[in-house]
Amino acid sequence: MTRLALVAGRGSLPAALVAELPERPYICALDGFAPEGLTPDLSFRIERLVPFLRHLTDQGITRVAFAGAVSRPRLDPSLFDAATAQLVPHLMAAFAAGDDATLRAILALFEDSGIAVEGVETLAPRLLPQAGLLAGVLPPQAEADAARAEAIVAALGAVDVGQGCVVVGGLCLGVEALPGTDQMLAQVASLPQSMRPKGQGLFYKAAKPGQDRRVDLPTIGPATLRGVADAGLSGLAFQAGSVICLDLPQMKAVAHETGLFLWAR
Repeated sequence: MTRLALVAGRGSLPAALVAELPERPYICALDGFAPEGLTPDLSFRIERLVPFLRHLTDQGITRVAFAGAVSRPRLDPSLFDAATAQLVPHLMAAFAAGDDATLRAILALFEDSGIAVEGVETLAPRLLPQAGLLAGVLPPQAEADAARAEAIVAALGAVDVGQGCVVVGGLCLGVEALPGTDQMLAQVASLPQSMRPKGQGLFYKAAKPGQDRRVDLPTIGPATLRGVADAGLSGLAFQAGSVICLDLPQMKAVAHETGLFLWAR
């Protein structure tokens, strides 16, 4: 029987994924990025990446999944082993090319070690809702704003910038970049009321066009909806089947509580 490892980052997604699996995977966490609600079997550092991959194969690992947030760690040159040090030029070039290039380089290293990479949508499809209005009522402008947002997010994703934006009456008030969704929604909330009439507009989230869907699919949760409410928007729309929803029952409850719509588009 093949054995699965989970490379877990920060947040609640790793625990949500584990709860959907038939058996507990071998849980690994990058040093400094421990997940919520899980105790890792192993912590590792990028500077020791090759020994880490060898350890996984020694443990009989043949499959790996990635879940949770990880930012680029500060590397300590004194910690590199000889084999990993040889990879540094390749990894640095990938880091400089953006998140997608970095992820592709990391995935290739696992695959070169004989470990197949699997995505959340394959392992836990219930975490990615299919098309439908999940809560609330769509206002008349919602379809037009969502279509405009879809085009904006596709353009952002094509240059590896972000996976979300805010559109009100056809106008873009914020785009997601490196600081993330929460920061963007907070910035929208700080805009003058004249720019964001209360109860209008939406936040939209979608996968990047052409991205490797085994990693870095967009994730939303109850806190996202609260940020949408604080920004004075009418709701949250996302690309059906391509966005991970953390605690969907609680998301629906928050939507009802705050009068928002929640739409898998």
